[in-house]
Amino acid sequence: MIFIVVKFPVKPELADQWPELTREFTEATRAEPGNKWFDWSRSLDDPNEYVLVEAFDDDAAEAHVKSDHFQAAIAADGPMHSALAATPKIISRQIDGDGWDVMGEMQID
Repeated sequence: MIFIVVKFPVKPELADQWPELTREFTEATRAEPGNKWFDWSRSLDDPNEYVLVEAFDDDAAEAHVKSDHFQAAIAADGPMHSALAATPKIISRQIDGDGWDVMGEMQID
């Protein structure tokens, strides 16, 4: 599985609009074959930063990057690009597993 975390620094005046600015991209990515999850969160420490946690089957990440919706999302004239305050930071790794596991250190009955 390819596991990816990306931090998006959004311009303060557009931070509240980020979920709508990324909606089309998010929906298209979630519909891709091989997409396991594509989840946005807003940082508690910096309200202008959104964190994307995503995962793909090993052979699906390349198709994602080549997709029309990905290319439109990263285009210099696209709504996401123009809303960013700086270049996003990414961690992308191939890891063992096929999804989320139950946390062994904590159990809720």
